Amino acid sequence: MTDLWTAEEIAAATGGAVHGGFSVTGVAFDSREIGQDDLFIAMKGEATDGHLFLNKAFAAGAAGALVSAEIERPHVLVPDTTRALNDLGRASRARTEARICGVTGSVGKTGTKEALFAALDRAAPGRAHRSVKSYNNHTGVPLSLARMPREARFGVFEMGMSAAGELAALTRLVRPHVAIVTAIAPAHRAFFASDEAIADAKSEIFEGLEGGGTALVPFDSPHRDRLAAAARRHGGTVWTFGVGEGADIRAREVVPVQGGTLITATLPDAELTYTLSQPGEHWVSNSLAVIGAVDALGGDLAAAGLALADMAGLKGRGERHRIAVPGGEALLIDESYNANPASMRATLKSLGAENIRGRRVAVLGAMKELGETSDAFHAGLADPIEAACVELAILVGEEMAPLAKVLGAKVKMTHVPDASSALAPLEEAIGPGDAILVKGSNSMGLAALVEALAGGPSMSRGTGNS
Repeated sequence: MTDLWTAEEIAAATGGAVHGGFSVTGVAFDSREIGQDDLFIAMKGEATDGHLFLNKAFAAGAAGALVSAEIERPHVLVPDTTRALNDLGRASRARTEARICGVTGSVGKTGTKEALFAALDRAAPGRAHRSVKSYNNHTGVPLSLARMPREARFGVFEMGMSAAGELAALTRLVRPHVAIVTAIAPAHRAFFASDEAIADAKSEIFEGLEGGGTALVPFDSPHRDRLAAAARRHGGTVWTFGVGEGADIRAREVVPVQGGTLITATLPDAELTYTLSQPGEHWVSNSLAVIGAVDALGGDLAAAGLALADMAGLKGRGERHRIAVPGGEALLIDESYNANPASMRATLKSLGAENIRGRRVAVLGAMKELGETSDAFHAGLADPIEAACVELAILVGEEMAPLAKVLGAKVKMTHVPDASSALAPLEEAIGPGDAILVKGSNSMGLAALVEALAGGPSMSRGTGNS
């Protein structure tokens, strides 16, 4: 494997001093993620200090460390390791010749990032790079940049935010050639006065666009013009994507087929027909953003279509499991990683469209960070639950009380305080042929519920949403 960084390069990027020569093939700041010949960055946080885990990191195979206090192992010494991480990410971006895409949005950004990576990697195996998991914040983004191989042809970076100004800082590190906003939804409403304010914060991604870059904006969003205007202020060429007449990247035909959705899409200078493995209208939109980005990055559209047909669901974001129940099997749809009003509605709609012989069951955890709008948004899920023909709803968390009050007379329902309390009534209720959707904010701990139910391999294909 080609060296990712030498000690001398790390020192040059961070202004540090080398103590013992070494080279590394990976970078991590969590000692649990250290692999053979990695660089361990000993960062100081509010809860702990990475310097306490140096021995563990070297025992796991670290070749060297980036530290702010001298040690007896090979290292680069800097005054501030957090600042050094940013410097290393910035140096990685400066040296690469890769075409870079940044992805943000209130919903769909992780799934879109993964789908775009798969599309680019299909045509250039081993030459596409992306941020893993949801490493999309002030430490995850520079770490993902620092991990980008020298020989990468494409880089895809997810960027998130919970306050104004955060995306501006991240996008100036990433400096994307293409920037995607997947959708605007009332996530983090505890920190923003309106959806318009959220749109403005998301549009900060365009501030880092490289000259002549392309902004991809959702055509069917009420915030389309607001986002497009922000992109143009920063010199971006704007392409819209969606199903509406007039979108630059448009789904001209959308046909449900066995195993997914058949889409014929028109682009500014091309047309592509492809099968999308994930069901749901939200994924149609995500896929259009993906093919638009592939085109703008100079990738291979045909390979992108093949990748979208083969893409599997992501853990916590649509991964599917067949689980054993008395008398047969049931379908478990894992959307446990996160939730906001828009993603709840989208996944409930997909549940309603499932072709099953049993019942539709929804285990819904509270949606966090909605502020004063929380009660109204939770109660507002009653209509999509009914429209999805859900026959049993298990509501988890105190924030679900307004929904329980509205839903009680319409749908069979159980309201429990936490995820552990949901397992018994769920196991008692589900039967062969049922489809069970599990979705809620990550802090509700519904992933443990999924794990308790699944206990086995996931299906090869699934939906995805983030």
